[in-house]
Amino acid sequence: MSEDHGARAGTAPKASHGGQAGGQKPHRRHRPQVFRLDEAEVTLAPEPLEAEIAALDVPPEARPRRRSISWAGLFWSAVGGLASLGLYLAVSRLIEDLFARASWLGYAGLALAALLVVASLIIVARELAGLSRLARLDDIRARAAAATQADDLPMAERVARDMLRLAAEKPTLARARAELEGHLGGIIDGADLVRLTERSLLPGLDSRARQMVSDAARNVSVVTAVSPRALVDLAFVLFTAVRLVRALALLYGGRPGALGMVRLAGHVVGHLAITGGMAAGDTLVQQIVGQGLAARLSARLGEGVVNGLLTARLGLAAIAVTRPMPFVALPAPRLADVATGLVRKAEEEAASAR
Repeated sequence: MSEDHGARAGTAPKASHGGQAGGQKPHRRHRPQVFRLDEAEVTLAPEPLEAEIAALDVPPEARPRRRSISWAGLFWSAVGGLASLGLYLAVSRLIEDLFARASWLGYAGLALAALLVVASLIIVARELAGLSRLARLDDIRARAAAATQADDLPMAERVARDMLRLAAEKPTLARARAELEGHLGGIIDGADLVRLTERSLLPGLDSRARQMVSDAARNVSVVTAVSPRALVDLAFVLFTAVRLVRALALLYGGRPGALGMVRLAGHVVGHLAITGGMAAGDTLVQQIVGQGLAARLSARLGEGVVNGLLTARLGLAAIAVTRPMPFVALPAPRLADVATGLVRKAEEEAASAR
């Protein structure tokens, strides 16, 4: 061990043989030294404080976020609590009045109140299960995209097994599921495994989804073209859109309830806003059927075609947010793929109008 083994961690170094003399400052650069941590002359530096950690150059996204009070959450919690208390007092007063009127009326009220509580709990449980299932689909889709980008084999295997569990609920995918299970141990590339899973399990579901979107767009186009009132058009378009989103979620393995549909609607609208899919009017018709044909369409038929195209665009966004895997190996459906029936019908109507 070297004689000048003073620890520089929190204590002044000792003078070495050729170093400090009198008041002369020690040289700033020292040779490597060997010392023992249990020596009396070694002082360990204290652990860095939180302020020192905060002063370090740490990226903002890597720093822990402090939870702040959500006033909106407190507001709605208070509103829900007051509404629950009011409902409880109303039911309690009603049952007391029933008992005051007749005993059998009071017991009937108690039975109906118990039935209400049980039904409410079942509904809440189903809503939570639907939200959990939608979150699971979102998680699989995110992990599939990450495994493809990073070529992560363990993550890709987890994605494949999650997709196999989803496919086990659909008897039509039994053969594809068996083939994919036979290839799980032979794929050594994560991105290839994700592509193989997509090609094995999702082509049939994608074909059915495109057909559902095309049928919904055609129905909206026909009804809004012959409907005499705008209110009927609006109601039918909203009904078709909600039913289409729910049907696509059920097709790909989701089981959304009322809260799940609200969440899906938000995802679909967000996807449309990101992709710029809310284009409407004659410009959208010209993109699909051509400018010359759009000019020959009647006002009602043109309105029907536009509503049908918007419904088709909504269906494509719903496919993107309900499909459990991103489009990696298979091509994503385009607007022209699901609007061919609308184009054909518009061409026939334009030809008969000449």
